[in-house]
Amino acid sequence: GSGITPVMKFLQGHRVPMSIRVAVVKLLGGILAIGSGFPLGPEGPAVQMGASVACQMATNLRAPRSFLRLIVAAGGGAGIAAVFNAPLGGFIYAIEELLHNARPVVLMLVLFTTFTADTWGDVLNWIGFGKNQGFTRALSLEVTRTFDLADFTFQPIDVLYLILLGLVIAGLSELYNRYVIAMQGWSSRVFGPRPVLRMALCGLLLGLIFAPLPAEFADGAALKKLVALDLRDGTTDLGFNLVIFVAMFFTTGLAAASGAPGGLFAPMLILGGAVGLVGSELLQTTTGYAPSSFVFAGMASFVAGTSQTPIAATFITFALTKQIVLLKPMLVASLSCYLLARAINRRSIYERQLALEKQHSIWAPPLIAPVSLR
Repeated sequence: GSGITPVMKFLQGHRVPMSIRVAVVKLLGGILAIGSGFPLGPEGPAVQMGASVACQMATNLRAPRSFLRLIVAAGGGAGIAAVFNAPLGGFIYAIEELLHNARPVVLMLVLFTTFTADTWGDVLNWIGFGKNQGFTRALSLEVTRTFDLADFTFQPIDVLYLILLGLVIAGLSELYNRYVIAMQGWSSRVFGPRPVLRMALCGLLLGLIFAPLPAEFADGAALKKLVALDLRDGTTDLGFNLVIFVAMFFTTGLAAASGAPGGLFAPMLILGGAVGLVGSELLQTTTGYAPSSFVFAGMASFVAGTSQTPIAATFITFALTKQIVLLKPMLVASLSCYLLARAINRRSIYERQLALEKQHSIWAPPLIAPVSLR
């Protein structure tokens, strides 16, 4: 599975394995699944790996049990920070989604952990473990980031368009949540305790779907880059972006139903970016003007609507651009999307996945009490 729901279940006090062994298995499984072309992202496994390593370290160092929940959540936030090079995004995600807590001691520990993970991610990228995208090297071992993106502006009229974009994406994100949960429920009923058969059949179906499509559709990173290049070049192919949205919408639900290790954040970013590009093209055609921030506002909004973490979604998307002018439009769209999505259904996709797991399996009694740090 994604890896986020086991961490949430652990933080609620249920028996969930958390150790170095779990982290290694999740790493290898994620590499195989994502490398095989499953349209999933690395952030789910990264959250569980970070949380598992943190739990193992806390156990080895005999940390007080009252801090175990906090340390595990900080490790999960560190996983998000490392994957997206987004220390603020990981920090806020741990507070907003995992802990629901904002005491000073909590903020300090989570902030330190996520920024440390992001720093080590920079160092490993500089050494060569990764694509080094956006990085330059210097003899002084200095790590600097460079980005080749379009110039963005923010006009007062953009607020109205961004609110409308957020409201539209709220409806789409709710449909996406229901579809993914329905697919996972169907998979659990049909296949039961036969994960190999489930992954094999889902993988076969995904291969048949991706076969007639361009090669980028089997590589989430390449597809996300393709959306960004479409924005940078200033040309938007309405039909192609609709194909991207429809294909990713249905295939990520199928991939999630397979139970393969992988997250949904990366597909959400692609879906939101495609909606933003389609909306931008429609506005440009009908009114002669479209906000330049629509694609990244769409990315942030889709994550906000599905996970119901608008602030974390904004800063995770901001990490892709590092352009401060985009913060305001992304916040406007994300908050409008979140408010409507919350009015439609108060549970995020991960909370629904927890309820689905509880429905199709017998949860073990609590291993630790869900300690409150309020």
